[in-house]
Amino acid sequence: MRRIALLCVLFSATAVFVAPPTVAAAPSTYTNPVSAGTVDTFPDPAMIRGKDGLWYAYGTTNPIRVSAGDPNEHILPILRSPDLVSWTYVGDVYAVSAKPSWWPSGTRPWAPDIRYVDGQYHLTYSMSTGGIALVTGPTPLGPWTDHGRIVPGSGSGCPSGSIDQAMYTDIGTGAHYLIWGSYDTICVSRMNATATALTGAVTQIARGRRMEGGFLVRRDGMYYLFYSDAGCCDGAFSGYTVKVGRASSPLGPFTTPSGRNLMDLTSKDGIVLAGNGNGWVGPGHNAIQTDLSGQDWLVYHAIASSNPEFGPVTNPWGGTISNLSRRPLMLDRLDWIDGWPVVRAGAGPSTGAQPAPVSTWTVGSSFNAGLGGWGTTWPIATETDAGGYLSTSTAGTTLSNASVSGDLRVEGDLRASTGSVGLVVSQADANNRIVAWINRAQQRLVVDVTVAGMTTSASSPLPASFDYDSWHNVAAERRGSTLVTWVTADRLRDAVSTVTVTLPAGAVSSGRIGATSTGGVAAADNLGAAPLYPLPPARVPNPVLGAQLPAYSDEFTTGTTGWTWLRASAATVSGGQLVWPTQAAELVGGTNTASVLHRPVPAGDFVVETKLQFDGTAGNQQAGLVLYENDNRFLKLTHTVLPLAGGGGTVLHVTEFGKEAERPTTTPPTAVASAPMFGGPPALTTWLRLVYRYDAANNEHDVRMASSTDGVNWTWGGTWSLPRAGALRIGLVSMNATGATARFDYVRTYAVA
Repeated sequence: MRRIALLCVLFSATAVFVAPPTVAAAPSTYTNPVSAGTVDTFPDPAMIRGKDGLWYAYGTTNPIRVSAGDPNEHILPILRSPDLVSWTYVGDVYAVSAKPSWWPSGTRPWAPDIRYVDGQYHLTYSMSTGGIALVTGPTPLGPWTDHGRIVPGSGSGCPSGSIDQAMYTDIGTGAHYLIWGSYDTICVSRMNATATALTGAVTQIARGRRMEGGFLVRRDGMYYLFYSDAGCCDGAFSGYTVKVGRASSPLGPFTTPSGRNLMDLTSKDGIVLAGNGNGWVGPGHNAIQTDLSGQDWLVYHAIASSNPEFGPVTNPWGGTISNLSRRPLMLDRLDWIDGWPVVRAGAGPSTGAQPAPVSTWTVGSSFNAGLGGWGTTWPIATETDAGGYLSTSTAGTTLSNASVSGDLRVEGDLRASTGSVGLVVSQADANNRIVAWINRAQQRLVVDVTVAGMTTSASSPLPASFDYDSWHNVAAERRGSTLVTWVTADRLRDAVSTVTVTLPAGAVSSGRIGATSTGGVAAADNLGAAPLYPLPPARVPNPVLGAQLPAYSDEFTTGTTGWTWLRASAATVSGGQLVWPTQAAELVGGTNTASVLHRPVPAGDFVVETKLQFDGTAGNQQAGLVLYENDNRFLKLTHTVLPLAGGGGTVLHVTEFGKEAERPTTTPPTAVASAPMFGGPPALTTWLRLVYRYDAANNEHDVRMASSTDGVNWTWGGTWSLPRAGALRIGLVSMNATGATARFDYVRTYAVA
């Protein structure tokens, strides 16, 4: 065959499917939490699609079955689903009676991560007593082989807690990495070729107050480090928030949309998911899954403010744990907009019925129940992990009965002990087809586009360590004239090779899918095609300010007329500013000694904004806005200085959004300080905003925070909800530790447009 250069043309992007086979109905909608009715809680979820075509989820040790009459904790519980939204409990990684003898007394395994490496499932987990351990197994359910600790509890080279790990396999080299860290630094190190031990130097890649839960993916040539910060697990007072930075290397440096380095000593922008006032609080500790259309989904936990905690439960050692938060399994669409990921275009955690992930192909089969719409085919074989699959020892091609066309995602799990094996992306006939090959002889991913018998090729190298004898997922996404193809072990956006081509004129746009082999022993499984996911919508617009309300605003030009002091302070008005040295006083729990300068709020919804200059340098100094009801019921947004855990006296500057109110699950309800949310980075001068809306349906104050370092570009953060009991007032504070000065240029209140 003659080879020609690829030509750039466009063809129809409308998906048209011909004679699809009958498949089991998949749910068209779902409602969070997706674990409802199966387990009561499922914190820190990790997820993988097994080679049997089913999804498996793994969670932190927790009392997952209290509603079923089982009050005890389960050690790293496992769920299974055919569609990402209908889950069944299928067991635990460890039975309580089978805990490893080397575990320190009192260990509670946390935060599992799951990967598929060279034919084995690698499950890492954190230990509450310190350190990260590894088990491997031939299926998503084991049986598991214990590899012990791969990161020590201390002395790992990372200054933070040795928990919250995730693996990553890099493109081109196939090098494995481990990301870990908590409270307040995230680190990364290279692993050995078998992904069973650390071998490289430990590199710090991110730090921030309560930063943890790192999860690395690669998309469009960039590496994205997802993480969570603020308070994860304090019931209705959890402020967990998912954020992200990106880099051109898995070792960083990672930067946010505003250009801040994740190693900067500030809170960060790049918010992916935050509480939105709809009853879900503390969304975080995420993983990512991709459905059969190519749409990404954020997998995470969150807490229902209406049912936030368990009563006392028994841990695996027979001890009692009180006030454990309920953190069920959540799932929401992850959109990539202008190069950055965000959940539901910025709408946050979902409630009510949502369009479900695509979990069945229009054309395709897992071969677990026969051919499933396949015509001329290779013989079906079986094995424990994959179930049914297609296998051949001769050269040839197996194709679906039905044809597909338009914008598609086509994928399959392939392996070849000898020769080369390929994914048939589309075939009209032998002279008109598109094939993505795992080419063993060339050690490359090769994409062949054949038009009227003439073939053009594009390729990229496979790693020298590539294991051709184990399953790899080959996926191809065609949108218009662009075809992107990549190879992964487990569909977790860690491609080891990728090829992008522009399809030439006449390239087949309607045909059958399948697998092909050049000879030798080859196998194919989970072959299918589905319409490609739609392009993401525009981001949800941020709140818009209406007219300024002069009666509720102050430029601080003539004193503090209209304001009232709660506990007088040494603040003065000078040069058009309220100048207020920080006090050695606080508003937390029963310690209510700080001054509050306050005034009434307008009727209806409103926005209050201040411009704050703050020169804090010592831990816990803070100043900013407060919406105040009384000393035990308020919301505050401050520029706060906090110590960096393990930083040897180093401090962080954060935008801190906190809530204090009665904890609803205590009898009688007692006042507590919130586990705060953190917004974007503050500066020497920071603009702070609180957007107030009254939620009449739930009789709640819903308040969203925003901050800016130039008064023009704003980082919009999460929302706290406060059950309405009494009237709020607009207030200012400057407190916690002496030695700093807050200078408020103004307080301006606006209607909400």
